[in-house]
Amino acid sequence: MNINTKIYTFIWGHLIGKDQYGNKYYSNKKNPEIYPNKRWVIFNGSPEASKIPSHWHAWLHKITDEAPINYKHKYNWQKDHIPNQTGTLGAYYPNSHPLSDNENKDQIEKEYVAWKPNK
Repeated sequence: MNINTKIYTFIWGHLIGKDQYGNKYYSNKKNPEIYPNKRWVIFNGSPEASKIPSHWHAWLHKITDEAPINYKHKYNWQKDHIPNQTGTLGAYYPNSHPLSDNENKDQIEKEYVAWKPNK
């Protein structure tokens, strides 16, 4: 976070809530008639946009006016948000990929068939 964001947050920011990853969400609702209503996030750790759950994303982009402070899933089939795992130990690799954890890589059928054009 740069010094300008720190100063702006200190002067105008009103903490709205935190998510399960420790990201803090702010708004400048103090004088919305003078200043446009801005919403922003201060990331916990590195700034990675995929760390923002969808319900907070909707609030940040003014899709909803009500902040999801005590958010709970509406349906039992909904899953918890997981940030992008690319480049981490939690990244997904198909069974045939050299970096997958599968021990029987030689016995796995190819997941694709190479295309051969008719000449």
